[in-house]
Amino acid sequence: MTHAALHVGEDRSNPIRSECARVEPRCLRTFTASQAVLAASAGSFHWTPEGRRLLDLTSGVLVANLGHNPCGWMSRFSRAMQWPANVGCMDSSPCSKECASPCKGFFRAAPMTAYNAITPIEVRATRMLLETVRSCPGGSRLDQVLWAASGSEAVVKALWAGMALDRNRDMILATRHGFHGKKGLAGAVTGSEHDRERDPRVRFIGFPMHECRDLSMRDQPFDPSPYRAELDALWRQFGMRLGMLITEPYLGGGGSYHPYASYLRMVQQFCREHDIVFILDEVQANFGRTGKLFAYESYGLEPDIVVLGKGLGNGVPVAAAVGRSDLFSAMDYGEGSDTWSANPLNAAAVLATLEEFKCGNVIGDMHKSSRIIESGLNKLRSIPFVAHVRGEKDGMVWGIEMCDYGGKTGPEWANALVGAAYKGVNNEGLHILGPLARKVLRVSPPLVITEAEAQQGMDLLHQIAETLVVEHVDGKNPRPLVSGSR
Repeated sequence: MTHAALHVGEDRSNPIRSECARVEPRCLRTFTASQAVLAASAGSFHWTPEGRRLLDLTSGVLVANLGHNPCGWMSRFSRAMQWPANVGCMDSSPCSKECASPCKGFFRAAPMTAYNAITPIEVRATRMLLETVRSCPGGSRLDQVLWAASGSEAVVKALWAGMALDRNRDMILATRHGFHGKKGLAGAVTGSEHDRERDPRVRFIGFPMHECRDLSMRDQPFDPSPYRAELDALWRQFGMRLGMLITEPYLGGGGSYHPYASYLRMVQQFCREHDIVFILDEVQANFGRTGKLFAYESYGLEPDIVVLGKGLGNGVPVAAAVGRSDLFSAMDYGEGSDTWSANPLNAAAVLATLEEFKCGNVIGDMHKSSRIIESGLNKLRSIPFVAHVRGEKDGMVWGIEMCDYGGKTGPEWANALVGAAYKGVNNEGLHILGPLARKVLRVSPPLVITEAEAQQGMDLLHQIAETLVVEHVDGKNPRPLVSGSR
């Protein structure tokens, strides 16, 4: 926010308002003169940090229809999540497991929804996220957080910020075959110019997919000049109408293509030369997947806006566009707001995530398992229906690309391996999602996978793949391939 509403006698709330005004843009909220700070809630009431009770006449923008922190709801929620303990209640006993009619009391705690108000937990999460991104090389430009509930929403907000900076520079460059979401502008910058429902403001640029199609090419020389020539041609054609460029560090949904750092640095340099907002969509790449906490550090980048999500909440849906305050300040009140942005539940998940990474050695421990998995995936190239393996060095994401073999197509082999891995061997299987780009299987286990688990998983994957070759090609105990290839 541009200005904090400071109220006389609110010595605890006012510093929270002031910090919120510094670390979050005004567009995240619609204008409300009170700028209420809500420290706790129960039933139909909120409490300020000073202890003043407020009757809630908003339900957090029509969300808390059952009241704030209802014991019965929380008990049901906890049981559904299989959490180990029931939640206590202010004015009645905790509900028993067999309770057919849970208690109707409420317990006083941080609100789970606080639309357009400010909560201390939100400001703590914002502060810690900024400290984290700025502590990593490449994060020096990032000084405000624009919260969102999903990665695609955060991408849209980042693009809105770029457009607001100069309304005449409304054109967007996006890397071809990238994935940024399915909604609005996020969908418009996803895919390529050949997809349906294209936005005339978007132009797509090449990504070095061919040059980084396999791990064996990782250390080969790379010449980014043809890609720079493509960018220069677009500048000559559209000039100052080009206002933003968005790319992923690696193409995730497009088939797990992991580029040379010199390609991304060239793209960033082009943006710097022409004052184009450089947006790095790390929703799939953040929090360790590329070998470091953030991909901009792995690739030696310094984005104007970085989009974070997925691993940011470790299972709770939360995302954020973290960027330059001058970009976000170009948007006015309400232009970046929505129901769920900066809600306390999300903030708590972000804090928990950041604290785990700060207090532990998650990234360092991950590197050992990463090398085991990459070695195991490399051995898969001996399987005749495996064409390429690619991924992040010392990271935790790879793609296995299938090819046509033995009268079956690459997509058929990909789906067959997913099905066979699920069935497993001796009641031990592997969970793999359906293929990217029709024939690429993504391998992206939790960062905390142990060395022993990694080795066991790779051994099992190789055994299953070898068995598929025998069964489907040699005809021993034949069974049909899994259907459903697209």
